[in-house]
Amino acid sequence: MTALPLLVLGFVLGLRHATDPDHVVAVSTIVSREKKWSAAGWVGALWGLGHTVTLLLVGGAIVLFGVVIPPRLGLTLELFVAVMLVLLGGLNLAGFVKRSRAGMAARPLLVGLVHGLAGSAAIALLVVAAVRDVGAALAYLVIFSLGTVVGMTLMTSAIAVPFAATAHRSERTHRWMAHATGVMSVLFGLFMAYQVGVHDGLFSGHPVWSPH
Repeated sequence: MTALPLLVLGFVLGLRHATDPDHVVAVSTIVSREKKWSAAGWVGALWGLGHTVTLLLVGGAIVLFGVVIPPRLGLTLELFVAVMLVLLGGLNLAGFVKRSRAGMAARPLLVGLVHGLAGSAAIALLVVAAVRDVGAALAYLVIFSLGTVVGMTLMTSAIAVPFAATAHRSERTHRWMAHATGVMSVLFGLFMAYQVGVHDGLFSGHPVWSPH
């Protein structure tokens, strides 16, 4: 595959990567208490920035130095995402969502870092398998990351529309929707933990991790 089609593919797949279920659940929980639609795009952009940092660091190490990710480590990183989703949902339900600018900025950035840490190994391994040229593989990771930032910014803005609308019309409905996202985040996190720990064997003697 020549360079331009490869980079276009990377950007498109980055856009698609932003819509993975765990990403959607995470950002929905974060923006559920937003009352201004204009702030939601920044949540997505900060998530994408955090995701990009770990993707380029871990993915770049795999591409450049051939770092091998053991199955148990790969599954452990995915378990971190599950735990983070449970914590996000729990904090949302408990009402411990900080309103400070620093808190609003740090939360999506941290969530993006964790998601990037969990997904970067799988993405990089797939790139290495398909692209033998190191320069092209690194360029793909950069363009993929850009696509993820753009996709997450757009998706988060869209998700925030109903939350922002209800915030100005019905505080009770807005609060109910925020609690619903908290429950969804907890349940999805528990499901992910079960998949990783039991189905994929993290807590057994024979873990099976297949990058996808």
